[in-house]
Amino acid sequence: MDGTVLVADDDRTIRTVLTQALTRAGCKVHATSSLVTLMRWVDEGKGDLVISDVIMPDGNGLDQIPRIAETRPGLPVIVISAQNTIMTAIQAAEADAYDYLPKPFDLPDLMKRAARALEVKRRAPTPRATVTEETGDGDLPLVGRTPAMQSLYRLVARVMNTALPVLISGESGTGKSLIAKAIHDFSDRRTLPFIVVSASDLEGADGPSSVLGRARGGSILFDEVGDFPAEAQARIVRMLDSLGDSAPRIMSTSQVDLKGKIDEGGFREDLFYRLGGVTIAVPSLRERVDDIPLLADHFLARSERDGLPLRRLSQPALDLVRTYSWPGNVRQLENAIRRLVVTGSEEEITRQEVETVLGNQPTMEPLKGGGDGEKLNASVARHLRRYFDLHGGVLPPPGLYQRILKEVEMPLIEIALDATGGNQAKCADLLGINRNTLRKKITDLDIRVTRRRKLM
Repeated sequence: MDGTVLVADDDRTIRTVLTQALTRAGCKVHATSSLVTLMRWVDEGKGDLVISDVIMPDGNGLDQIPRIAETRPGLPVIVISAQNTIMTAIQAAEADAYDYLPKPFDLPDLMKRAARALEVKRRAPTPRATVTEETGDGDLPLVGRTPAMQSLYRLVARVMNTALPVLISGESGTGKSLIAKAIHDFSDRRTLPFIVVSASDLEGADGPSSVLGRARGGSILFDEVGDFPAEAQARIVRMLDSLGDSAPRIMSTSQVDLKGKIDEGGFREDLFYRLGGVTIAVPSLRERVDDIPLLADHFLARSERDGLPLRRLSQPALDLVRTYSWPGNVRQLENAIRRLVVTGSEEEITRQEVETVLGNQPTMEPLKGGGDGEKLNASVARHLRRYFDLHGGVLPPPGLYQRILKEVEMPLIEIALDATGGNQAKCADLLGINRNTLRKKITDLDIRVTRRRKLM
């Protein structure tokens, strides 16, 4: 890596770590805690890359990007921020930042992005509409610091002003339709209609043309398209094939595995490829447990704005909320918090109150295997029967029990290690086994452990 990097962050630890890492990589580094100093360096012609925090003591780093682009066209800016909401990613994209990373970030990942930024000659910036305060994320519960949500934010920011169709997949209650609405509301089509289309809207000779007429070049969302009947799917295909230059943005959501439905003959393959220009997978709440406190605070604050009593979760109550399975995802969490607010009188929400509310809610859904909600044990049984059938009436070789356990254990441990960032203590706790047992299984199964480093 070669070049001069300007680093602006009010956190001394981050400045030190970035300076050391970039210097070891072969770069010259100028680091400061002041945006005024950063902009003086830019004005003086210093630097081949800027890495800047957003919230600084003397201003907002995002506000300086247009000035940097005007003063030094082609100078890339990587934004790093602890303000981990979808708006930060969108505003960074709107300001024409080269890249955006949330804090805590993965240092090797940042170094790779910095290397690409130094190597690639950026295109001249093009004017874009500004996301104003009035179009902020408001009540959208698209909140999260976890890597899964940050990746989602960056993908949304990259695709929002393209014409590519977007397929948003995820479990019920994860906020798929909210993400589609956010893509529309923050895009250059925001002043045009956003319409949600059901299968019944496509019925009749004039159904598709009526839908296009209502959209007027805005955005069309086919909500839960995997549930559309065959005739509706055929009408969508014909409608998409007839689109002209002023076509609306096409988006769709699905909580079912569309590829699985294709294999079963329940979904058209040609429609799948027309809808899946970009696929956004929305993580379940179980996959981003660390975001639960943020979401709970968000819903408690919203309730207070709505005129309901101010309440907060006690630590024991929050611990229980974090460990619950939330089969209904964010929507279920929102409803539970709302109920906790209206059914209690004290400011602090107790663990017993949470137990009462969650005691009336569904527990974790059965693990799924194949399509149509097939339970995991049924999926395993189906594969085992096929395994026996392939032996043509002859018994498989001895040792079947251990071979099958290995087939299940290996992906389970690998996925658990990945989910815990390679932390074997956390992984053992997650699996409910002794740490020494986990180490032995890692050795016996020849599992490679990669510990991900994160900068706080």
